[in-house]
Amino acid sequence: MMEPKIEWLGHASFRISDSKIIYIDPFQLKSPEADADIIFVTHEHFDHCSIDDIAKLVTPNTIIVTVPDCQSKLSSLQFKKFVLVEPDKVCDVEGVKVETVPAYNTNKKFHPKDNNWVGFILTVDGKRIYHAGDTDYIPEMNELKDIDFALVPVSGTYVMTAEEAAKAVNKFKPKVAIPMHYGSIVGEKSDADKFKELAECEVRILEKV
Repeated sequence: MMEPKIEWLGHASFRISDSKIIYIDPFQLKSPEADADIIFVTHEHFDHCSIDDIAKLVTPNTIIVTVPDCQSKLSSLQFKKFVLVEPDKVCDVEGVKVETVPAYNTNKKFHPKDNNWVGFILTVDGKRIYHAGDTDYIPEMNELKDIDFALVPVSGTYVMTAEEAAKAVNKFKPKVAIPMHYGSIVGEKSDADKFKELAECEVRILEKV
C-alpha cells in the first residue's frame, strides 16, 4: 500500500496528501499553497490557529476540524463547516477517520489539561498518522496503538524535550517518528538530531517545504 505524502511546512505544520489535501496547524506558509480539503487545528495559540495562514488555504468546500475555542477566531473565514472536537472522540470527516488524543502540559502552564486541547490520529490511505499537538509526554500516550507515523514536538520550553519525546515513542512504538516544533519559535535542528539519536524506531527528519 502506498504511503500518504507527509510534508513538513515548518514548526508544527504539515500537509498530508492522498485523495484529499489535509493541513494540520498551518503556520507561516509560503504562497501559493494547495487549497485545503480539510484543515485540522489542535488549539488556539497563534502559531497553531493562524487566521492569516488558514485564510490562504480555505475554499467554500473546506472543512475545519478544531476545538471550540478556535471557533470564534476563524468564523469570519468562508469555508464549508466546522467540526468541533474534544479529547477522546472518534469521528469521520469526508472519509478520513479522526481520533482525538489529549494534549497538555504536565510540568508547565502553557497548555492546561482543562483546556481540552487535542492531538489527532488520522487514518489516511490505511495509515494511522498521529500529530501530537503541543504536549508533554503524557500518560495517554502509553495507550497509543498501531501508529504508523508519529509527528511529535521535540523543542522543550512549551512542549516535550527531545529526550522526553524519545521516551514517549519508545513506549508506544510507532513505525516512523517525525520530529516537529523546532526551527521557528523555539527549538533547533539539534533537537531533532538528539531525538533521532535516542528514539528506537525509524526517525525521519524532514526538510521544510
